[in-house]
Amino acid sequence: MREKNKLLDGTTWRIIREAKGIAGWVAVSAVLGILAVLCSIAAPEILGDLIQKLYDFGLSDRQTPIRDSLVGGLLLLAAVYAAQGVFRYLNMQLMNRTVSRHFTCDIRIAISDKIRRLPVKFVDQTPVGDVLNRMIDDVSAMGNYIHQIFDVMVEGVFQITMIAVAMFMTNWVLACLVIVLTPISLWISSKIAGASGKYYDEWFKKSGELTEIVEESFTNFSTAKAYNLEEYTAQKHAVVNEQLRKAVSKANFTGSIVQPLIKFGNAMAYICINLIGGWLIVRRGVGVGTVVTIVLFARQFASPLEQIASGFANLTHVKASAKRVFEIMDMEEEEQPEGTLPKSCRGEVVFDKAAFSYTKDEPLIENLNLSVRPGQRVAIVGPTGAGKTTIVNLLMRFYDVDSGKILLDGQDIKSLSRDEVRRNFGMVLQDTWLFRGTIAENVSYGKPDATREEIEQACREAYCDHFIRTMPGGYDTLISEDTTNLSGGQKQLLTIARALLASRPLLILDEATSNVDTRTEILVQKAMDKLMKGRTCFVIAHRLSTIVDADRILVLDHGHIVEQGTHAQLLAKKGFYYDLYTSQYAV
Repeated sequence: MREKNKLLDGTTWRIIREAKGIAGWVAVSAVLGILAVLCSIAAPEILGDLIQKLYDFGLSDRQTPIRDSLVGGLLLLAAVYAAQGVFRYLNMQLMNRTVSRHFTCDIRIAISDKIRRLPVKFVDQTPVGDVLNRMIDDVSAMGNYIHQIFDVMVEGVFQITMIAVAMFMTNWVLACLVIVLTPISLWISSKIAGASGKYYDEWFKKSGELTEIVEESFTNFSTAKAYNLEEYTAQKHAVVNEQLRKAVSKANFTGSIVQPLIKFGNAMAYICINLIGGWLIVRRGVGVGTVVTIVLFARQFASPLEQIASGFANLTHVKASAKRVFEIMDMEEEEQPEGTLPKSCRGEVVFDKAAFSYTKDEPLIENLNLSVRPGQRVAIVGPTGAGKTTIVNLLMRFYDVDSGKILLDGQDIKSLSRDEVRRNFGMVLQDTWLFRGTIAENVSYGKPDATREEIEQACREAYCDHFIRTMPGGYDTLISEDTTNLSGGQKQLLTIARALLASRPLLILDEATSNVDTRTEILVQKAMDKLMKGRTCFVIAHRLSTIVDADRILVLDHGHIVEQGTHAQLLAKKGFYYDLYTSQYAV
């Protein structure tokens, strides 16, 4: 049996629960709303009384002017409407500037904190555009709806109740007529709004996919042009955009039909009430002021119903957004051990029967045994897919072994906090990462409290001080967002300076010289030699000429160590490593 798309389900109540942090402001908003409702209820009573006085005056033979008897009521009516306007304005400012802003800010912070506690595989498997879409657009939709829930729906229910009481106190016959006729269209529209939920789900799903395509297109702009993939990318964009257009059209059609239906139904009810009210005046002697009061109340009674119906239509939209946000919030987090190393890290690393795979049906690393002494330089080589980068991921606890252990100074890293493990590792990767900021800020990324002198000393040791001083702003030169004002070799030297400044006891070098020219490679290699001195180093390399001085070379194939030894020893064996090495220099 297909599950019904209920409007007030667990997702709706959870959106409301998420607003508990702004409960105090919501209470103030509710008070302002109630005061505005009381003013709106008082106005028809005052106006009906004034009209009844005019009607009675027209039927009487009095010659005295009626102005004096109306002035007090008119002033009171003006004061009531003015007070209502003030209360509405204050409530709107409170909800827009305080409540919605704090609500959305808190959720975005919660999402950011949540992602920080999620496994790295979430980031590996989730497109950046999709995450941004959820954090920005979906959260904004939730914030706007919180405004509606408390400013329209809660206040609207109170207004309907108070108007119903006031109408029964004025004339129960006309009150029954209003209450019976007006809500029919609300019931019909709520059914339509509930049915539109699936279209909003599809809308936001395709919106996330479109954001992902656009983000990838601009991130890899040069590559797309180099391979003449503009047309392919445009077609891919067009397909998803068309799917999004259809989903938006269906969602907007079913959502937009709600309010016109409500307005039509209320207009029909309003006409009936006026006709029957006129008949009661002529045939039953009901006062004109009474009928006018009920007619005005009928208009007010319909208004919150229309607002609530609009809220129902928007709710299906917002629920689709909220589901995507809560999907992230409900993801299983990494375990967060609190263990620390008893003293400063020496840099001893042991793999004890370690096994790991990214997917259960595709084993990658099996029964890996390795012992690395403090200060030892270990190179890891092997064909693509052999498991070289996976070892780095396991060392940094981006992923945890499925079985076996990895020991750091004799302590299982699973028992240590991830922060404790990572603060002992420095990294220089093939893909250099620099953020928009000054050169000094980028170099001090691993040590934010570093002095300018320490930054400059690290850059001198990394052979990048010279080119930095030739730039217009020196160490205060702003690196552009796409880092186009730096060459590949310059960026690599800056990341080496960053690692030197951080001064961690263990070091990971992942293809650090693969994207630089031969001349720059000499500088990079000299800088890395300084960086590796006295540290336990894991060096991943395809260019085997860069690791001939390693203390030990591990040759991996399909997750297994098939050979290990020094460069000379492995060449002498004329085995797997020998084939790899000679293939790179074969004529």
